[in-house]
Amino acid sequence: MKAIKLTFVLLLAITTSALAQKPSAELLNPTNHSLLLIDHEGQMAFAVNSIDPVQLRNNVGLISGASKIFNIPTVVTTVAEESFSGPVFPEIIEFFPNQKEYIDRTTMNTWEDENAFNAITSKKKKKIVMAGLWTSVCIVGPTLSAIDDGYEVYIITDASGDISQEAHDMAIERMVQAGAKPITSLQYLLELQRDWARGETYEAVNQLAMRFGGGYGIGIQYARKMLKH
Repeated sequence: MKAIKLTFVLLLAITTSALAQKPSAELLNPTNHSLLLIDHEGQMAFAVNSIDPVQLRNNVGLISGASKIFNIPTVVTTVAEESFSGPVFPEIIEFFPNQKEYIDRTTMNTWEDENAFNAITSKKKKKIVMAGLWTSVCIVGPTLSAIDDGYEVYIITDASGDISQEAHDMAIERMVQAGAKPITSLQYLLELQRDWARGETYEAVNQLAMRFGGGYGIGIQYARKMLKH
């Protein structure tokens, strides 16, 4: 009887350990999603009041850099780039220098543009992470459309912005009510890294955070210098 009980306890411990090591299907990882960057352009940014423009650019730098570090399938879209909205942020150009790959549209809803729709869906990822300007127009449209088509959508709220805080907040609330999942830029980076023992991306992630991560990045610099870590 004692042997049977001991065997049961060992099996339970092994099973519990295995379950504990299995990550949630809700979490993002480098292979289960694509990234969509929508209209981070000069004219679209001029009227943004829901977030400081410096913070917005840093957050866009974080997610653009993260997508390169972890080889995330990424689509960059613009709207009327040559005639009205202008070029995308330098932080996007740095990580995605081939501007011929950007998809320019006339539609406000990226999902309704044939070229953009084909580019996004061709990535074959059921999870799509989105960020862009403005939240209430350029993000709401494709988010609701993608959810309606059966995709899981994650919105990077602090790499998006709108003409007022209320416009941004109401747009986020509307998308969350429809099933979208809000996340932030630094959260996105760290969720992809997940384990500091992941040596192949450890240094690149820390360098990116030191550059664009604000106070967190300064903390990394401090720790490396003062704690020799």
